[in-house]
Amino acid sequence: MKKIFITMAVCITAISMKAQDVSDAVLFSSENVTGTARYRAMSGAFGALGGDLSAIGNNPASSAVFLNSTASLSISGYTISNDSFYGDGLAINDDTSGKLNQLGGVFVFNNRDENAAFKKFTLGLNYNLTQNLDDEYFAFGETQNSIDQFFLENAQGIPLDLLQLQDGESISSLYSFLGETQGYAAQQAFLGFQGFIIDPEMDDPDNTAYISNLTNGNFLQDYAYRSNGLNGKFSINGGAQINDDLYLGVNLNTHFIDYERQTVLFETNNNSGSGINEIFFENNLRTFGNGFSAQVGGIYKVSSMFRLGLSLETPTWYNISEETTQYLDTFSNDEGSAVVNPNVINIYPEYNFKTPGKYTLSGAILFGKQGLISLDYSYKDYSNTEFDSQFNSSNTFADLNNNIKNTLQGATSINIGGEYRIREWSLRGGFRYQESPYKDETTIGDLKGYSAGFGYDFGNIKLGLAYDIYEQDRSPQLYSIGLTNRANIDTTNSSFTATLSFGL
Repeated sequence: MKKIFITMAVCITAISMKAQDVSDAVLFSSENVTGTARYRAMSGAFGALGGDLSAIGNNPASSAVFLNSTASLSISGYTISNDSFYGDGLAINDDTSGKLNQLGGVFVFNNRDENAAFKKFTLGLNYNLTQNLDDEYFAFGETQNSIDQFFLENAQGIPLDLLQLQDGESISSLYSFLGETQGYAAQQAFLGFQGFIIDPEMDDPDNTAYISNLTNGNFLQDYAYRSNGLNGKFSINGGAQINDDLYLGVNLNTHFIDYERQTVLFETNNNSGSGINEIFFENNLRTFGNGFSAQVGGIYKVSSMFRLGLSLETPTWYNISEETTQYLDTFSNDEGSAVVNPNVINIYPEYNFKTPGKYTLSGAILFGKQGLISLDYSYKDYSNTEFDSQFNSSNTFADLNNNIKNTLQGATSINIGGEYRIREWSLRGGFRYQESPYKDETTIGDLKGYSAGFGYDFGNIKLGLAYDIYEQDRSPQLYSIGLTNRANIDTTNSSFTATLSFGL
């Protein structure tokens, strides 16, 4: 028999993790072209160029290219447009936000000995937004699948005795108890049972098989997905110029994740014989993470016209903590409504997360002071992403890690940028292409983006403006099990960036 709680719990620690899936691995392993206006206007193709604060995050040797100590501040406005196709419905949604995109400086220490091999040393400190996690889309339409399957699949194998309230026991206390002792699936089974969505096959405390109270037919679903937050990186950089043609650098990076996500499903049906006709299901997630990575890189002047660059970035090792809340409301045309509101915050055990490493090869052609063309080629193998538990057996994430290896793949990125100078003015443009990290290339498709911008040199102060846009198709599942219907989404991301840089 389960333990009976007398007082309501408001905060629990669950013994097993919530249902992480492959999409979490991709979300926290991905990065975007962010940073200064010059960097973004040229689509991030700076691996062989340097001389830009955001380029330090691409190739640490970039700091050694600076001639003078410099600082810069960048602010961006983001717009994400999602056209969602689901069932027989179409939803169009736009969301805008503003964020500090970059802040940092590099200090140049020239060697006064002109005959020395080391011409200068540099020290850089830079913050860069690596991924804007703000997103919002809606999916509504009529399908033949119901959310009842989510609760049903989680419930199979859970003893009925664990889902029934005992004397003196509340929704909150039992929900907390299940999280502490049985885990995520038992909590979902409890919600479904108390909301009358599922029933046991037999009215026996030892029963472990369940059936749905909904009958087959058509279900009208309205699903909302909202997220906000960011993934940021702070780099401590050291660089050096050796003779006149070689630049070397190293970064020590700290990373952080601050992320919130809410999903809401409202489902209705008028199917004959259905015991439940309306379901409102809300899930909220809060994720915090911090991590560490390192980078090394070099830039070599083949001639006054040609440059080559190479940089290597280690995996990022994260420590992540998560909190969730849930709410369920059901309605029956015959019986009325049932509200299952645990009013409990699930605080899950911290876990480790390792992103894949990355390498970048770069080349650039410089046409004196008139302009340049630059190209970067990067590779990251997303199948090397791994979750690891800090407290439980290493087998906690074994199935998920195997799923990652079977689902994700290595992905290449190509970034091309150019700049043309007219006295104090600089005109810039770029293009980028990024392969899907998914083998099926449908969950998230390939990315194509374009960028443009300009800069003006006032002398000690420089101003830059950039506009970039990219398109990407994706088809996320509504839930990882049960209601696994996909919404087909055409996504367009665009942003304006302004950068002010000045000599120190």
